[in-house]
Amino acid sequence: MSRTGENIYKRKDGRWEGRYIKERVDGKAKYGAVYARTYRDVKRKLDIARKEHAKQKEITVKAGKVADIGNRWLSEASLFLKTSSINKYEDLLRCYILPEFGENDLLEITNQRLINFANGLLLNGGAKNQGLTPATVAEILSAMNGIRVYAMKKDYAVAFSTKCVRLKKEQGDIRVFSLEEEKQLIGYLHEHMDFCALGILLCLFTGIRIGELCAMKWDDISLTEQKMFVGKTMQRLRVNTAGGNKTEVKILTPKSACSIRIVPLPDIIMELLEKFYIPGAFLLTGNNNRFVEPRTMQNRFKKIVAACGLQDANFHAIRHTFATRCIELGFDVKSLSEILGHASVTITMNRYVHPSMALKRENMNRFSNLFAVT
Repeated sequence: MSRTGENIYKRKDGRWEGRYIKERVDGKAKYGAVYARTYRDVKRKLDIARKEHAKQKEITVKAGKVADIGNRWLSEASLFLKTSSINKYEDLLRCYILPEFGENDLLEITNQRLINFANGLLLNGGAKNQGLTPATVAEILSAMNGIRVYAMKKDYAVAFSTKCVRLKKEQGDIRVFSLEEEKQLIGYLHEHMDFCALGILLCLFTGIRIGELCAMKWDDISLTEQKMFVGKTMQRLRVNTAGGNKTEVKILTPKSACSIRIVPLPDIIMELLEKFYIPGAFLLTGNNNRFVEPRTMQNRFKKIVAACGLQDANFHAIRHTFATRCIELGFDVKSLSEILGHASVTITMNRYVHPSMALKRENMNRFSNLFAVT
């Protein structure tokens, strides 16, 4: 049986065999092999054979400059990526990767050089040399890995692995409205009811994202069946036009198929939806042709939060708050995960569920009932 991931087998004659890929012909792998009487010896021989093969390969097959291979990678990947992802990788190449590595042959990038590059970004990266967040550096390394994988598929020599970089994942403070804050916000929205306030209330009771709200039309809501179809999102994207606008608002399908979903609507919001319903119009404007883009909605929400006298919060805090309330109310996590449009319950639990201190205390006090003294 093969040792997992090592391609080392014990043969029927008692010897150990280690195999490695020497070349690919018409997409099919051609293997080389080494043999020994013990697993330890064959593993040592296999490591030597792979290194010698890699050195020979470096001499004969080079990828060329990082700028060239990077652009070819993105051009090919663009056939399968959303416009927003293409824009992101273009920016990462232009701002970080090509200025550092663009004129180098891909083979000149070693693990140590990649580590130094990542550390420099963390300390001094960014337009103001303020240092980039670990999350941003992780995205840059993801692009580097895309280039690496592309080069390896083309049988080009590569001397680095992005796994050599260890990033400390820091969980930032997650803003979740307390129950009292949420009641205060809901009260303010009811007192100043309009399309914008209605949209915020809809998010508070369904957890939909700001881009999904901005793209929402009244035709996506069924008042008779009391449900809402979420299948579009709105984004402002960079566009490459000569002399025109540099960015443009677009309505797109979500990145993930899991984000396309049907969300049941709670009774508490149905009366308001029936009052404002305008077929064919955008939900946030009541107009067929006029919409509110996410950046504008974000600014409006911050003004409402300030008017309520609450601590500052961005729009995404609504989604965190919705998920937290659902857990406090006893939702099963699978249902919540599907309502939020997540691919797995793990994402829901790790990213969006933040039990309140009151809930933690209630759970801890269950010990009192378990060991009650009579």
